[in-house]
Amino acid sequence: MTICGQPRAARGSICFEGTDITRWPTHTITAAGIAQSPEGRRIFPRMSVLENLLMGATVAPPEHLNDDLERVYTLFPILKERSTQRGGTLSGGEQQMLAIGRALMSRPRLLLLDEPSLGLAPLVVKHIFRTIEEINREQKVTVFLVEQNAFHALRLAHRAYVMVNGKVGLSGTGQELLSNPEIRAAYLEGGH
Repeated sequence: MTICGQPRAARGSICFEGTDITRWPTHTITAAGIAQSPEGRRIFPRMSVLENLLMGATVAPPEHLNDDLERVYTLFPILKERSTQRGGTLSGGEQQMLAIGRALMSRPRLLLLDEPSLGLAPLVVKHIFRTIEEINREQKVTVFLVEQNAFHALRLAHRAYVMVNGKVGLSGTGQELLSNPEIRAAYLEGGH
């Protein structure tokens, strides 16, 4: 959330594509190509699926709206089926798809995902992570993922960091950390 300016960084700086954006207003950060799907989804529950998606498109060029909707509906076909349904009546997994889809509607170059697997069933988690991989690989969108599901996150990560008490404890490629005995013991083998 701090990358998007809410709350503001207390110290240090945030640079995006070589430019310091630390003090930029949130709408300017979004217009520069950064979108966020926040922890807990935070969709607009009384608005329809389509209305939620349109809220994400407010900074994108309007001539791309139909293409962007189709791109989201291709990633998440259930959203097309439920386009007139209120967001708050969707399942948790569908709401997560909607939150990611809404972020994608702004045509980001950097997509911030905060705990996308939180509270979701294992099959839905697999679908979400396959979609994140597709967004990165096929659509060439950089994904900054904060995730407690270490296995899925490290399997996808080109670069990974393990935070311990707010500080970087370990870093490396996702594969390096996935095979690190410390990481395996602490995060992948039930702490044994």
